Formats: sequence, C-alpha cells, structure tokens
Amino acid sequence: MIKVGVIFGGESVEHEVSIISAVQAMNKLDTEKYDIVPIYIAKDGEWYTGAVLREIDTYKDMDLLKRYTKNVVLYKKGNCFVLQSKGTFKRIINEVDLMLPVVHGTNVEDGVLQGYLKTIGIPFVGSDVMASAVAQDKVIQKQVFESSKLPITLYHWFYDSDYTLDSDKVIKDIEKKIKYPMIVKPATLGSSVGISSVDNRKQLEDAIEEAINYDTKIVVEEKVENLVEVNISVLGNYETQKLSEIEEVLTDNALLTYEDKYIGGSKKQGSKGMASALRKIPADIDKKLREEVENTALEAFRAVGLSGVTRIDFLIDKKKKKVYINEINSCPGSLAFYLWDAKDKNFTELLDEMINIAKKNYKIEKNKTRSFKSNILSGFNGLKGAKGKFGKLGKLK
Repeated sequence: MIKVGVIFGGESVEHEVSIISAVQAMNKLDTEKYDIVPIYIAKDGEWYTGAVLREIDTYKDMDLLKRYTKNVVLYKKGNCFVLQSKGTFKRIINEVDLMLPVVHGTNVEDGVLQGYLKTIGIPFVGSDVMASAVAQDKVIQKQVFESSKLPITLYHWFYDSDYTLDSDKVIKDIEKKIKYPMIVKPATLGSSVGISSVDNRKQLEDAIEEAINYDTKIVVEEKVENLVEVNISVLGNYETQKLSEIEEVLTDNALLTYEDKYIGGSKKQGSKGMASALRKIPADIDKKLREEVENTALEAFRAVGLSGVTRIDFLIDKKKKKVYINEINSCPGSLAFYLWDAKDKNFTELLDEMINIAKKNYKIEKNKTRSFKSNILSGFNGLKGAKGKFGKLGKLK
C-alpha cells in the first residue's frame, strides 16, 4: 500500500481554504490503495501529523490540535522519506512514499513547497517548481500567455515601491493604457483576496492601497463588459491532457468574491470550499465559444508546463463573443472535483489519476541525467595556485 502524505495549510491568506480542500481529498482517497498520512503546516511554519487532522472539527481549537498531533520534520533517510518528531527525544513517527500537496497561495502553491520536496527527492503530485511559480504570479502568467499569443485583456503592473515613490505617475500610466472600469489585483494571491472593481480614480487609489496590503506586485486589468465567467479543469502532464466540463460561475457581485467561492449559501453548515460556489454546469455558451475555451486551456496548460489537476479561468464578453484567459490555478480549490463529476469521473477516481500522473512524472525524471558520477574535484590540488587571485579567506582581490 502506498503511503500518501497529504500536505496542506501553510503561511498563506488561503490557509483555511487549503484545510477545507485537503480534508475533502483525504475523505475521498481510496483507502484500499493508499495509507493516508496527513501533514498540516501551521501558520507559524511548524509541521504536524496525526489521524485527527483528517477531521475538519479539529481545526476549531488549535491547542487541542497540537495536543493530539506530533510536531515533525520531513527528510530522506537512506531510501526512505520519514517524518521525525522534534524535541529532545526524536523518533520516526511515520514514513511517506509520495506527497499530495493540497495547498493554496503564497509559500506553498507558488513553488516554494515544491522546491523543498524536489530537493529532498520525494515524488509529489501536481506541477513542478517553475510551473507552480508561474501559475501563482498573475503578471508572469500574462507574459507567458502573450508570448504564446493567447487572448488576454489589457493590463498594467507595478511594484508597491513604484507607487510609494510616485503614485501620480503610476495612476497616469494606468489611465493612459486602460479605460475605466478596471480590476485591481495583488499579483500573487488567489481566492479573490484583495481584488477590487473600480470605476474612477478615487476608487483606483483606494483599491491599490488595499492590494498593497497583500503583495509587493500589483496588476490592473481592463474589465470585460457583458461578462460571463467560465472555468475549466485540465488534468494531465506535458504529454497528455484531458478536459473537464466547463462551468459558468454565478454571482450578484461586480466580481467573484472570496465569500462567493468559499462561504456561499453554507454559512450555517460550514464551508464546502469551491464546491459551495454558485455555478451552472455545463456553462451556457455556444459551441464556438466552448471550443475556443477548450483549445486555449490546453495551450495554456502546455505553455506553462503544468501537471496534475488545474483549473483555468476565463472571461467572456458575451456580446462580442470574445474569450480572454484570466488566470491559472495550479492547485485549485476543492481540486476542481466538481468539474469532473460532470464528466463521470468521481473525486476518488480523479485523485487516483493524479497520483498515477505523479508516479509517471517521477519515473521520467529519474531517467534524465541530473548529475555526473565522476568527481572533477578528485584531482584538485587546492588553492595553492590561486594566490594571485584570492586572499587568505578566498576573497577576490
């Protein structure tokens, strides 16, 4: 039986969303194939493991959570990947064969966690370091889309320091390029955190101030008129891809909010993650628009180099019949399982396929040359001949 470490949480404004998505996934993994090892990253960066982490009620009392879990670190020991307890009396708590990151946002979804797992050498589900980083940064995404000639809205981006230095110039640059109304976003956040719709200069200034609370890089976009928001999920790797059904996202707000996505109509019952958002499946769009969304999603997936399950969001001007790619989610809320239900692939089957893709990717990687057996330093005579270039401490003269 494969020991799957389901890792989630982290220092991110989407921390709680990650918990919801992970608990959903752990409850749907096939226990006849997989031994589930929950790994929770607290907001202070500490890692915990324990069976109670599979229950959503555990997270209502953090003191209780820490009492019934073990504080651990992950490392490679011989040919095994182990979770070892911290403290004076260290012991191995569990072993893990493969990691399933169910993470959202900064420091976890953006390639940081993936880089750590890659350094250790453990196989993991989802996109690699580079693809995860690109997918998290809305500006770099757009630059990749532009280079691939994919349809995007007009946009302008800047750093918080640019705005602090000369806010009037930044505002003028935006207004020169984009007409009102506009959308203002932190560049590296998800779940609609810090996003505003603006109709005039005063609102633009307020929205920028709000976005700067969350990020160093801000992006301002043209707002699409006659808007229909649709999403599609892509499952696969660079070799093969599959498409889910297309959903139409419904909201009474000017744009889809955090509350639309994660609270919805479930305030009394508790959030069900992205599965609780109001939506129409399949989306009410014609065949031509549907084909354009599907083809663009596949091109974007390959251009960024994504893997596993992703969700790609689109904006459609229904009057002009024009499709724009909005953004990529390399690890979408609820892992977008609800989009695959409509294609007769249940959540358990989706998770199984994601794990199989990860195993395949790992085998491909292992067959590539990543280092040389020869040691070019074996005949090295030290720095004796380098006195003319280096001082005693090796500093360049």
